[in-house]
Amino acid sequence: MKLVKGGARPARARRTVHLGLEAKVLLASVTGLCLLGLPIVLSASAPGAILAGGSPWSYVVRQSIYMAIGVTAAVVVSRVPVGIVRKLRFVLPLLAFALLVVVFVPGIGHLAGGSSRWIGIGPIQLQPSELMKLAMVVFAADLLARRAKRRDQWNAMVRPLLVFMAVAAVLIVKQPDLGTAVVLCCITFSVLFAAGVRLPVLAASGASVCAMGAVLAFSATYRRDRLLSFVNPFAHASTSGYQVVQSLATLGLGGVTGSGVGGSVTPWGFLPNAHTDFVFAVIAGNLGLVGALIVLAGFAGFGWAGFRIAARERDPFARFVAIGVTCWVLAQAVINIGGVVDALPVTGIPLPFISYGGSSLVLVLIAVGLLFGIARRQPAAVPRRSAPGARLLPVAVSTYPDRTGPPSRRRSRAEPA
Repeated sequence: MKLVKGGARPARARRTVHLGLEAKVLLASVTGLCLLGLPIVLSASAPGAILAGGSPWSYVVRQSIYMAIGVTAAVVVSRVPVGIVRKLRFVLPLLAFALLVVVFVPGIGHLAGGSSRWIGIGPIQLQPSELMKLAMVVFAADLLARRAKRRDQWNAMVRPLLVFMAVAAVLIVKQPDLGTAVVLCCITFSVLFAAGVRLPVLAASGASVCAMGAVLAFSATYRRDRLLSFVNPFAHASTSGYQVVQSLATLGLGGVTGSGVGGSVTPWGFLPNAHTDFVFAVIAGNLGLVGALIVLAGFAGFGWAGFRIAARERDPFARFVAIGVTCWVLAQAVINIGGVVDALPVTGIPLPFISYGGSSLVLVLIAVGLLFGIARRQPAAVPRRSAPGARLLPVAVSTYPDRTGPPSRRRSRAEPA
Protein backbone atom coordinates (compact mmCIF):
# COMPACT_ATOMS: atom_id res chain seq x y z
CA MET A 1 0.00 0.00 0.00
CA LYS A 2 1.54 3.32 -1.09
CA LEU A 3 1.81 6.38 1.15
CA VAL A 4 0.63 9.76 -0.03
CA LYS A 5 2.94 12.77 0.04
CA GLY A 6 4.05 13.44 3.58
CA GLY A 7 3.46 9.87 4.70
CA ALA A 8 0.32 10.75 6.66
CA ARG A 9 -2.24 8.43 5.12
CA PRO A 10 -1.96 5.28 3.06
CA ALA A 11 -3.34 5.59 -0.43
CA ARG A 12 -6.11 3.17 -1.33
CA ALA A 13 -5.25 0.65 -4.00
CA ARG A 14 -7.60 0.56 -6.94
CA ARG A 15 -9.83 -2.46 -6.99
CA THR A 16 -9.97 -4.17 -10.35
CA VAL A 17 -13.23 -5.95 -11.10
CA HIS A 18 -12.89 -8.97 -13.36
CA LEU A 19 -16.23 -9.81 -14.90
CA GLY A 20 -17.11 -13.46 -15.23
CA LEU A 21 -18.59 -15.08 -18.32
CA GLU A 22 -22.13 -14.72 -16.95
CA ALA A 23 -21.79 -10.95 -16.49
CA LYS A 24 -20.33 -10.56 -19.98
CA VAL A 25 -23.13 -12.58 -21.60
CA LEU A 26 -25.71 -10.60 -19.61
CA LEU A 27 -24.18 -7.30 -20.71
CA ALA A 28 -23.88 -8.40 -24.34
CA SER A 29 -27.44 -9.72 -24.61
CA VAL A 30 -29.07 -6.67 -23.02
CA THR A 31 -26.94 -4.24 -25.03
CA GLY A 32 -27.69 -6.06 -28.27
CA LEU A 33 -31.44 -6.16 -27.65
CA CYS A 34 -31.57 -2.48 -26.69
CA LEU A 35 -29.56 -1.35 -29.71
CA LEU A 36 -31.65 -3.51 -32.01
CA GLY A 37 -34.79 -1.94 -30.58
CA LEU A 38 -33.96 1.61 -31.65
CA PRO A 39 -34.05 1.12 -35.46
CA ILE A 40 -37.01 -1.24 -35.10
CA VAL A 41 -38.97 1.35 -33.10
CA LEU A 42 -38.10 3.93 -35.76
CA SER A 43 -39.28 1.62 -38.53
CA ALA A 44 -42.50 0.74 -36.70
CA SER A 45 -43.43 4.22 -35.46
CA ALA A 46 -42.31 6.56 -38.25
CA PRO A 47 -45.23 5.80 -40.64
CA GLY A 48 -47.83 6.37 -37.92
CA ALA A 49 -46.12 9.58 -36.80
CA ILE A 50 -46.07 10.87 -40.38
CA LEU A 51 -49.74 10.01 -40.92
CA ALA A 52 -50.54 11.88 -37.70
CA GLY A 53 -48.68 14.95 -38.95
CA GLY A 54 -45.71 14.61 -36.60
CA SER A 55 -42.00 14.01 -36.96
CA PRO A 56 -40.95 10.49 -37.97
CA TRP A 57 -38.17 10.72 -35.36
CA SER A 58 -40.40 11.60 -32.41
CA TYR A 59 -40.81 8.10 -30.96
CA VAL A 60 -37.22 6.95 -31.43
CA VAL A 61 -35.89 10.17 -29.87
CA ARG A 62 -38.05 9.65 -26.79
CA GLN A 63 -37.04 5.99 -26.69
CA SER A 64 -33.37 7.03 -26.79
CA ILE A 65 -33.95 9.39 -23.86
CA TYR A 66 -35.69 6.64 -21.88
CA MET A 67 -32.84 4.28 -22.65
CA ALA A 68 -30.24 6.81 -21.51
CA ILE A 69 -32.13 7.31 -18.24
CA GLY A 70 -32.48 3.56 -17.75
CA VAL A 71 -28.82 2.83 -18.45
CA THR A 72 -27.70 5.59 -16.08
CA ALA A 73 -29.99 4.27 -13.36
CA ALA A 74 -28.78 0.71 -13.99
CA VAL A 75 -25.13 1.74 -13.61
CA VAL A 76 -25.90 3.49 -10.32
CA VAL A 77 -27.97 0.56 -9.00
CA SER A 78 -25.28 -1.96 -9.96
CA ARG A 79 -22.89 -0.24 -7.54
CA VAL A 80 -25.35 -0.10 -4.64
CA PRO A 81 -24.67 -2.78 -1.99
CA VAL A 82 -27.26 -5.53 -1.81
CA GLY A 83 -27.87 -4.71 1.85
CA ILE A 84 -29.14 -1.25 0.94
CA VAL A 85 -31.45 -2.70 -1.71
CA ARG A 86 -32.81 -5.10 0.91
CA LYS A 87 -33.74 -2.18 3.16
CA LEU A 88 -36.26 -1.14 0.49
CA ARG A 89 -38.27 -4.35 0.94
CA PHE A 90 -41.19 -2.42 2.47
CA VAL A 91 -40.65 1.01 0.90
CA LEU A 92 -40.96 -0.21 -2.71
CA PRO A 93 -44.20 -2.20 -2.16
CA LEU A 94 -45.84 0.64 -0.24
CA LEU A 95 -44.88 3.13 -2.96
CA ALA A 96 -46.07 0.79 -5.72
CA PHE A 97 -49.42 0.14 -4.01
CA ALA A 98 -49.94 3.85 -3.41
CA LEU A 99 -49.27 4.67 -7.07
CA LEU A 100 -51.58 1.87 -8.22
CA VAL A 101 -54.37 3.51 -6.23
CA VAL A 102 -53.50 7.01 -7.46
CA VAL A 103 -53.97 5.78 -11.04
CA PHE A 104 -57.73 5.82 -10.47
CA VAL A 105 -57.80 9.39 -9.12
CA PRO A 106 -59.44 11.71 -11.68
CA GLY A 107 -57.09 14.35 -12.99
CA ILE A 108 -53.98 12.35 -12.10
CA GLY A 109 -54.57 9.00 -13.75
CA HIS A 110 -54.08 9.09 -17.50
CA LEU A 111 -56.54 7.20 -19.71
CA ALA A 112 -55.25 5.81 -23.02
CA GLY A 113 -56.56 3.02 -25.21
CA GLY A 114 -59.41 2.31 -22.80
CA SER A 115 -57.00 1.64 -19.91
CA SER A 116 -56.04 3.78 -16.94
CA ARG A 117 -52.48 2.55 -16.39
CA TRP A 118 -50.47 5.76 -16.24
CA ILE A 119 -49.96 8.71 -13.94
CA GLY A 120 -49.59 11.88 -15.97
CA ILE A 121 -47.42 14.65 -14.56
CA GLY A 122 -46.89 17.09 -17.41
CA PRO A 123 -44.99 15.37 -20.23
CA ILE A 124 -43.93 12.52 -17.90
CA GLN A 125 -46.04 9.37 -17.89
CA LEU A 126 -45.37 6.77 -15.18
CA GLN A 127 -46.81 3.25 -15.22
CA PRO A 128 -46.99 2.03 -11.58
CA SER A 129 -47.55 -1.62 -12.55
CA GLU A 130 -43.97 -1.76 -13.83
CA LEU A 131 -42.70 -0.60 -10.44
CA MET A 132 -44.82 -3.30 -8.80
CA LYS A 133 -42.79 -6.01 -10.60
CA LEU A 134 -39.57 -4.72 -9.06
CA ALA A 135 -41.28 -4.35 -5.67
CA MET A 136 -42.48 -7.96 -5.84
CA VAL A 137 -38.95 -9.21 -6.59
CA VAL A 138 -37.36 -7.36 -3.65
CA PHE A 139 -40.15 -8.17 -1.19
CA ALA A 140 -40.28 -11.86 -2.12
CA ALA A 141 -36.48 -12.22 -2.03
CA ASP A 142 -36.31 -10.78 1.48
CA LEU A 143 -39.20 -12.90 2.79
CA LEU A 144 -37.86 -16.15 1.34
CA ALA A 145 -34.32 -15.44 2.55
CA ARG A 146 -35.49 -14.77 6.12
CA ARG A 147 -37.79 -17.80 6.26
CA ALA A 148 -35.71 -20.31 4.33
CA LYS A 149 -35.88 -22.86 7.15
CA ARG A 150 -39.69 -22.65 7.22
CA ARG A 151 -40.28 -23.41 3.56
CA ASP A 152 -42.56 -26.35 4.41
CA GLN A 153 -44.91 -24.08 6.33
CA TRP A 154 -47.61 -22.71 4.07
CA ASN A 155 -48.36 -19.82 6.42
CA ALA A 156 -44.73 -18.75 6.57
CA MET A 157 -43.81 -18.41 2.90
CA VAL A 158 -46.60 -19.17 0.45
CA ARG A 159 -49.53 -17.34 2.01
CA PRO A 160 -47.82 -13.92 2.48
CA LEU A 161 -46.63 -13.85 -1.13
CA LEU A 162 -50.00 -15.01 -2.48
CA VAL A 163 -51.78 -12.28 -0.51
CA PHE A 164 -49.28 -9.67 -1.77
CA MET A 165 -49.68 -10.92 -5.33
CA ALA A 166 -53.49 -11.09 -5.13
CA VAL A 167 -53.90 -7.51 -3.89
CA ALA A 168 -51.50 -6.18 -6.52
CA ALA A 169 -53.11 -8.27 -9.27
CA VAL A 170 -56.61 -7.01 -8.40
CA LEU A 171 -55.46 -3.38 -8.65
CA ILE A 172 -53.66 -4.08 -11.93
CA VAL A 173 -56.55 -6.01 -13.51
CA LYS A 174 -58.84 -3.16 -12.47
CA GLN A 175 -56.91 -0.80 -14.80
CA PRO A 176 -57.38 -3.17 -16.80
CA ASP A 177 -54.06 -4.93 -17.47
CA LEU A 178 -54.31 -8.71 -17.26
CA GLY A 179 -50.90 -9.28 -18.91
CA THR A 180 -48.93 -7.55 -16.17
CA ALA A 181 -50.88 -9.48 -13.54
CA VAL A 182 -49.83 -12.72 -15.27
CA VAL A 183 -46.17 -11.64 -15.21
CA LEU A 184 -46.53 -10.88 -11.49
CA CYS A 185 -47.82 -14.42 -10.94
CA CYS A 186 -44.87 -15.86 -12.88
CA ILE A 187 -42.41 -13.96 -10.67
CA THR A 188 -44.14 -15.15 -7.51
CA PHE A 189 -44.26 -18.83 -8.36
CA SER A 190 -40.75 -18.89 -9.82
CA VAL A 191 -39.15 -17.64 -6.60
CA LEU A 192 -41.31 -19.98 -4.52
CA PHE A 193 -40.19 -22.91 -6.66
CA ALA A 194 -36.54 -21.87 -6.36
CA ALA A 195 -36.92 -21.55 -2.57
CA GLY A 196 -37.77 -25.25 -2.34
CA VAL A 197 -41.48 -25.05 -1.57
CA ARG A 198 -43.07 -28.46 -2.01
CA LEU A 199 -44.47 -29.11 -5.49
CA PRO A 200 -47.94 -30.25 -4.28
CA VAL A 201 -48.33 -26.94 -2.44
CA LEU A 202 -47.24 -24.99 -5.51
CA ALA A 203 -49.52 -27.04 -7.76
CA ALA A 204 -52.57 -26.46 -5.53
CA SER A 205 -51.84 -22.75 -5.23
CA GLY A 206 -51.20 -22.46 -8.97
CA ALA A 207 -54.47 -24.23 -9.79
CA SER A 208 -56.38 -21.79 -7.57
CA VAL A 209 -54.70 -18.80 -9.21
CA CYS A 210 -55.41 -20.17 -12.70
CA ALA A 211 -59.07 -20.70 -11.79
CA MET A 212 -59.40 -17.11 -10.59
CA GLY A 213 -57.57 -15.93 -13.71
CA ALA A 214 -60.03 -17.79 -15.93
CA VAL A 215 -62.94 -16.14 -14.13
CA LEU A 216 -61.38 -12.72 -14.64
CA ALA A 217 -60.61 -13.48 -18.27
CA PHE A 218 -64.23 -14.31 -19.08
CA SER A 219 -65.73 -11.62 -16.86
CA ALA A 220 -64.98 -8.82 -19.35
CA THR A 221 -66.32 -8.82 -22.90
CA TYR A 222 -63.11 -7.64 -24.56
CA ARG A 223 -61.01 -10.27 -22.76
CA ARG A 224 -63.50 -12.99 -23.67
CA ASP A 225 -63.39 -11.87 -27.31
CA ARG A 226 -59.59 -12.03 -27.28
CA LEU A 227 -59.65 -15.59 -25.98
CA LEU A 228 -62.18 -16.66 -28.59
CA SER A 229 -60.21 -14.99 -31.38
CA PHE A 230 -57.04 -16.71 -30.14
CA VAL A 231 -58.60 -20.08 -30.94
CA ASN A 232 -59.33 -19.04 -34.54
CA PRO A 233 -58.19 -15.49 -35.32
CA PHE A 234 -59.14 -15.71 -39.01
CA ALA A 235 -62.78 -16.24 -38.04
CA HIS A 236 -62.62 -12.81 -36.35
CA ALA A 237 -60.26 -11.17 -38.85
CA SER A 238 -62.23 -7.92 -39.03
CA THR A 239 -62.84 -7.56 -35.27
CA SER A 240 -61.01 -8.99 -32.26
CA GLY A 241 -58.64 -11.11 -34.35
CA TYR A 242 -57.50 -8.29 -36.65
CA GLN A 243 -54.20 -7.60 -34.90
CA VAL A 244 -53.18 -11.26 -34.79
CA VAL A 245 -54.07 -11.80 -38.45
CA GLN A 246 -52.02 -8.77 -39.51
CA SER A 247 -49.19 -9.95 -37.26
CA LEU A 248 -49.15 -13.39 -38.87
CA ALA A 249 -49.21 -11.78 -42.31
CA THR A 250 -46.20 -9.64 -41.35
CA LEU A 251 -44.33 -12.70 -40.11
CA GLY A 252 -45.02 -14.50 -43.40
CA LEU A 253 -44.01 -11.57 -45.61
CA GLY A 254 -40.66 -11.28 -43.85
CA GLY A 255 -39.41 -14.62 -45.17
CA VAL A 256 -35.90 -15.68 -44.22
CA THR A 257 -33.97 -12.41 -44.50
CA GLY A 258 -36.78 -9.85 -44.40
CA SER A 259 -37.40 -6.72 -46.43
CA GLY A 260 -34.84 -4.57 -44.62
CA VAL A 261 -35.33 -2.03 -41.86
CA GLY A 262 -38.15 0.27 -42.96
CA GLY A 263 -39.08 -1.93 -45.92
CA SER A 264 -42.19 -3.51 -44.39
CA VAL A 265 -45.54 -1.94 -45.29
CA THR A 266 -47.39 -3.19 -42.20
CA PRO A 267 -46.58 -0.18 -39.96
CA TRP A 268 -48.50 2.07 -42.39
CA GLY A 269 -51.73 1.57 -40.48
CA PHE A 270 -52.10 -2.15 -41.21
CA LEU A 271 -50.70 -3.39 -37.87
CA PRO A 272 -51.94 -1.47 -34.80
CA ASN A 273 -49.48 -0.99 -31.91
CA ALA A 274 -46.60 -2.04 -34.15
CA HIS A 275 -43.99 -0.18 -32.06
CA THR A 276 -45.24 -1.48 -28.70
CA ASP A 277 -47.06 -4.81 -28.30
CA PHE A 278 -46.35 -6.18 -31.79
CA VAL A 279 -42.78 -5.01 -32.29
CA PHE A 280 -41.62 -8.64 -32.72
CA ALA A 281 -43.75 -8.89 -35.86
CA VAL A 282 -41.98 -5.80 -37.23
CA ILE A 283 -38.62 -7.43 -36.48
CA ALA A 284 -39.64 -10.54 -38.41
CA GLY A 285 -40.98 -8.42 -41.26
CA ASN A 286 -37.86 -6.27 -41.53
CA LEU A 287 -35.16 -8.82 -40.68
CA GLY A 288 -36.97 -12.07 -41.44
CA LEU A 289 -36.45 -15.36 -39.70
CA VAL A 290 -32.80 -14.46 -39.11
CA GLY A 291 -33.73 -11.36 -37.11
CA ALA A 292 -36.37 -13.24 -35.12
CA LEU A 293 -33.84 -15.94 -34.20
CA ILE A 294 -31.32 -13.29 -33.15
CA VAL A 295 -33.88 -11.82 -30.75
CA LEU A 296 -34.70 -15.27 -29.36
CA ALA A 297 -30.98 -15.95 -28.95
CA GLY A 298 -30.60 -12.67 -27.07
CA PHE A 299 -33.27 -13.63 -24.56
CA ALA A 300 -31.86 -17.16 -24.31
CA GLY A 301 -28.45 -15.69 -23.47
CA PHE A 302 -30.04 -13.42 -20.89
CA GLY A 303 -31.80 -16.39 -19.29
CA TRP A 304 -28.63 -18.49 -19.22
CA ALA A 305 -26.64 -15.69 -17.63
CA GLY A 306 -29.35 -14.85 -15.10
CA PHE A 307 -29.81 -18.41 -13.86
CA ARG A 308 -26.05 -18.98 -13.73
CA ILE A 309 -25.62 -15.83 -11.64
CA ALA A 310 -28.35 -17.04 -9.30
CA ALA A 311 -26.83 -20.52 -9.06
CA ARG A 312 -23.39 -19.16 -8.15
CA GLU A 313 -24.68 -16.73 -5.51
CA ARG A 314 -24.28 -17.65 -1.84
CA ASP A 315 -26.34 -14.81 -0.35
CA PRO A 316 -29.98 -16.04 -0.29
CA PHE A 317 -31.48 -12.57 -0.81
CA ALA A 318 -29.28 -11.83 -3.82
CA ARG A 319 -29.96 -15.28 -5.24
CA PHE A 320 -33.73 -14.81 -5.11
CA VAL A 321 -33.42 -11.32 -6.60
CA ALA A 322 -31.47 -12.79 -9.53
CA ILE A 323 -34.09 -15.51 -10.03
CA GLY A 324 -36.96 -13.04 -9.83
CA VAL A 325 -35.45 -10.59 -12.32
CA THR A 326 -34.55 -13.36 -14.77
CA CYS A 327 -38.01 -14.93 -14.66
CA TRP A 328 -39.62 -11.49 -14.93
CA VAL A 329 -37.87 -10.71 -18.22
CA LEU A 330 -38.24 -14.21 -19.68
CA ALA A 331 -41.92 -14.53 -18.76
CA GLN A 332 -42.72 -11.15 -20.27
CA ALA A 333 -40.81 -12.01 -23.45
CA VAL A 334 -42.56 -15.38 -23.81
CA ILE A 335 -46.01 -13.87 -23.27
CA ASN A 336 -45.39 -11.05 -25.74
CA ILE A 337 -43.87 -13.21 -28.49
CA GLY A 338 -46.48 -15.91 -27.88
CA GLY A 339 -49.24 -13.40 -28.54
CA VAL A 340 -47.55 -12.12 -31.71
CA VAL A 341 -47.22 -15.62 -33.23
CA ASP A 342 -50.69 -16.69 -31.99
CA ALA A 343 -49.29 -19.27 -29.57
CA LEU A 344 -50.81 -17.39 -26.59
CA PRO A 345 -53.68 -14.92 -26.19
CA VAL A 346 -52.76 -11.28 -26.75
CA THR A 347 -52.30 -9.54 -23.40
CA GLY A 348 -50.88 -6.17 -24.40
CA ILE A 349 -47.53 -6.23 -22.58
CA PRO A 350 -44.33 -4.89 -24.18
CA LEU A 351 -41.31 -6.88 -25.32
CA PRO A 352 -38.49 -6.14 -22.83
CA PHE A 353 -35.64 -3.89 -24.07
CA ILE A 354 -37.19 -3.51 -27.53
CA SER A 355 -40.78 -2.22 -27.37
CA TYR A 356 -41.40 1.51 -27.12
CA GLY A 357 -42.26 2.66 -23.61
CA GLY A 358 -40.62 4.72 -20.89
CA SER A 359 -41.67 3.07 -17.64
CA SER A 360 -41.18 -0.46 -18.94
CA LEU A 361 -37.71 0.21 -20.37
CA VAL A 362 -36.39 2.20 -17.39
CA LEU A 363 -37.65 -0.26 -14.76
CA VAL A 364 -36.41 -3.36 -16.57
CA LEU A 365 -32.97 -1.76 -17.00
CA ILE A 366 -32.90 -0.95 -13.29
CA ALA A 367 -33.69 -4.62 -12.62
CA VAL A 368 -30.84 -5.63 -14.94
CA GLY A 369 -28.60 -3.25 -12.98
CA LEU A 370 -29.45 -5.20 -9.82
CA LEU A 371 -28.63 -8.47 -11.57
CA PHE A 372 -25.37 -7.13 -12.99
CA GLY A 373 -24.36 -5.78 -9.59
CA ILE A 374 -24.81 -9.25 -8.09
CA ALA A 375 -22.70 -10.76 -10.88
CA ARG A 376 -19.82 -8.27 -10.63
CA ARG A 377 -19.43 -8.93 -6.89
CA GLN A 378 -19.12 -12.68 -7.33
CA PRO A 379 -15.61 -14.15 -7.14
CA ALA A 380 -14.10 -16.08 -10.02
CA ALA A 381 -14.85 -19.38 -8.28
CA VAL A 382 -17.53 -20.17 -5.73
CA PRO A 383 -17.46 -23.23 -3.45
CA ARG A 384 -20.44 -25.54 -3.56
CA ARG A 385 -22.83 -24.17 -1.02
CA SER A 386 -26.56 -23.56 -1.06
CA ALA A 387 -29.47 -22.76 1.16
CA PRO A 388 -31.34 -25.75 2.57
CA GLY A 389 -33.96 -26.96 0.11
CA ALA A 390 -33.02 -24.55 -2.67
CA ARG A 391 -33.56 -25.95 -6.15
CA LEU A 392 -30.98 -23.72 -7.85
CA LEU A 393 -27.61 -24.92 -6.55
CA PRO A 394 -24.24 -23.26 -7.15
CA VAL A 395 -22.53 -24.84 -10.13
CA ALA A 396 -19.01 -23.42 -10.04
CA VAL A 397 -16.30 -25.52 -8.42
CA SER A 398 -13.87 -24.33 -5.81
CA THR A 399 -10.43 -23.06 -6.76
CA TYR A 400 -8.91 -25.81 -4.61
CA PRO A 401 -10.45 -29.16 -5.61
CA ASP A 402 -9.43 -30.94 -2.40
CA ARG A 403 -11.07 -28.12 -0.34
CA THR A 404 -8.14 -28.05 2.05
CA GLY A 405 -7.18 -24.46 1.37
CA PRO A 406 -4.28 -22.90 -0.54
CA PRO A 407 -1.04 -24.87 -0.82
CA SER A 408 0.81 -22.59 1.61
CA ARG A 409 -1.58 -23.53 4.41
CA ARG A 410 -1.80 -27.30 3.80
CA ARG A 411 -0.23 -29.47 6.44
CA SER A 412 2.07 -32.29 5.43
CA ARG A 413 1.08 -35.82 6.36
CA ALA A 414 4.36 -36.21 8.26
CA GLU A 415 3.78 -33.00 10.18
CA PRO A 416 2.30 -33.51 13.65
CA ALA A 417 -1.18 -32.10 14.25
